[in-house]
Amino acid sequence: MTEIWPGKAFPLGASFDGVGANFSVFSEIAERVELCLFDDDGTESRVSLPEVSGFCWHGYLPTAKIGQRYGYRVYGPWDPKAGLRCNPAKLLLDPYTKAIAGNVDWHPEIHAHDPQNPDKLNPADSAPFVPKSVVTLGYFDWEDDRPLRTPWNETVVYELNVKGFTKRHPAIPPEQRGTYAGLAHPAAIEYLVNLGVTAVELMPIHQFVHEGAVLDRGLRNYWGYNSIAYLAPHNDYASNPGRPEDVVSEFKHMVKRLHAAGIEVVLDVVYNHTGEGNHRGPTLSFRGLDNEAYYRLMPDDRRMYRDYTGCGNTLNMQHPRVLQLIMDSLRYWVQEMHVDGFRFDLAATLARELHDVDRLSAFFDLIQQDPVVSQVKLIAEPWDIGEGGYQVGNFPPLWSEWNGKFRDCVRDFWRGEPAKLGEFACRFTGSSDLYEETGRRPYASINFVTAHDGFTLRDLVSYEKKHNEANGEQNRDGDNHNRSWNCGVEGPTDDPAVLALRRRQQRNLMATLLLSQGVAMLSHGDEIGRTQKGNNNAYCQDNELSWIDWDSADQELLEFTRRLIALCRAHPVLRRRHWFRGEPVEGSELNDIIWFTHFGEKMTSRHWETAYAKSLVVFINGLGIRSMDELGRQIVDDDFLVLFSADAGSLEFSIPQLRPDMRWTLVLNTDSGDFHYPSSESPPVYTGGDQILMKDHSMILLTRPRVDLQTKA
Repeated sequence: MTEIWPGKAFPLGASFDGVGANFSVFSEIAERVELCLFDDDGTESRVSLPEVSGFCWHGYLPTAKIGQRYGYRVYGPWDPKAGLRCNPAKLLLDPYTKAIAGNVDWHPEIHAHDPQNPDKLNPADSAPFVPKSVVTLGYFDWEDDRPLRTPWNETVVYELNVKGFTKRHPAIPPEQRGTYAGLAHPAAIEYLVNLGVTAVELMPIHQFVHEGAVLDRGLRNYWGYNSIAYLAPHNDYASNPGRPEDVVSEFKHMVKRLHAAGIEVVLDVVYNHTGEGNHRGPTLSFRGLDNEAYYRLMPDDRRMYRDYTGCGNTLNMQHPRVLQLIMDSLRYWVQEMHVDGFRFDLAATLARELHDVDRLSAFFDLIQQDPVVSQVKLIAEPWDIGEGGYQVGNFPPLWSEWNGKFRDCVRDFWRGEPAKLGEFACRFTGSSDLYEETGRRPYASINFVTAHDGFTLRDLVSYEKKHNEANGEQNRDGDNHNRSWNCGVEGPTDDPAVLALRRRQQRNLMATLLLSQGVAMLSHGDEIGRTQKGNNNAYCQDNELSWIDWDSADQELLEFTRRLIALCRAHPVLRRRHWFRGEPVEGSELNDIIWFTHFGEKMTSRHWETAYAKSLVVFINGLGIRSMDELGRQIVDDDFLVLFSADAGSLEFSIPQLRPDMRWTLVLNTDSGDFHYPSSESPPVYTGGDQILMKDHSMILLTRPRVDLQTKA
């Protein structure tokens, strides 16, 4: 018989001390909990946890070693109508496990209920078909690694999928492609550094489940929004899958290497639901441990789950142990794994107290007061699918948000939609209408025009409709349409005029994104023209449709994007920490920002209200940044003039006559792709009143460099 000592209730999970391991797991309804240990050949031995303190069942196993596979079996009530789903025939993952061996094998045994009758208990053993928790070693030599703490206004985010970014990279060794080690490879890091991004936002890397219905179609969960363990790195991304206990060190090594290159690591986290699905889903962990504690159940039928996520269930943020799990998970990733922040998937769900989204919910109170989590980058996806779930602009002051209104407005502007000028101007300058009244700064807005969910940048301007046939859902999934981009041809084409327009629109969107106030987020591969062949919902395409094809990279677009990022990072006025005021700034008779028509006239309410107008000009005063350098000296910057034309035909623009001595130098033109930054032998120069004929759907950036940056006004 395996010897086990009482141990202690905290910390939860398996804690190795160099000799043995303490095990602790929460269940308020359990009558008995067995710790199940597995040998290399799968042989199982069981021992009951001898103590329970505050509903935490615990014991110390003096013989436990690093790499020990384990799980739990919970003895307790089975009464689905009351929300109780204990079934000791089901092996359960430890919610606090830090590594996982294996994956879900979709057999009927993994369900706690009879597949033919959801109310009837299924007595078949699930252990051969479910993953196992793994005891890990916490030690890692971080050397001099420290948080980078890149200021928000200096941040450029790059959303990427660990597998998709590295799987086809020719300079990464084959055995490291698709893994954390691949992302830590010098070739991957060199690319990110040369691109100029300051943070990678990793799509979910918490251990996730490949849904049975997706596997039945011969596909896999590629995006990863189906978490089952909140402290364990996903084992499919490990370069040595035979040793899951090593995945933690591999992840840490990746973070360490990215930090050494000046790149922060932000995790896309999915605390709103789990991979156990609805009442017909498998029992893998939470459901079998304490169903009514972990999940929100329907009050009138506790067999059923509230679903604000579209994924079958919603975590119960009203329960203190659920809140503790999430906060412990967040602190673990910051303190032990050294990540720099989080993007919260469907974050409106986390704010739901009883039904409505509550801005002052317990979850946000916990974040606000936490000395660790409150200090890192916090990004909300500010919506869910429930009633009242669209909450852009309504998150607390510590938070930045994915600005869906920026995405929609910028796309509409470049499509040539009417009556978008006023909103476009607001989005370009940081969306003060959404964030200023709550005391937040422009960097509360995470600006994006594309993300993992939807068309890639290239596909956005190339397809009028989605083409999701490969998903096996009769093209019913994903957004219904893409509206008109005036490209004339659907999909691939050899028409030079259509190709030129598409390239121009890609540059327009990229330039608008990066020149706008707020924090720019790029979706991986957009800078090299990545295509998914019109699939705008590639969640299940873990294959070459979604993986970046590095051999087909659009090098011209890549160079355009690199230089654009370098320009924005070099000029503080393009990444302001404060809002524009529309008032004269110290040292200049000109306002910090001024808007003009394409005729060179100052915009009035009449111009803003003109529904058919599709062009405008903005002057940005380099003296208006209100910043100090490290020595306490006032920072001044160049002035900029941005000309936008979303018109369907060529349009002549007049350079505004701001001051007689102002001479404007061309920086970029999205029509030709010409880029005269940081220097050029003979860039075009303009003065007030000069005319510029702009191509349809194009954008021009001009600058007025200051001869003496300390005194010249």
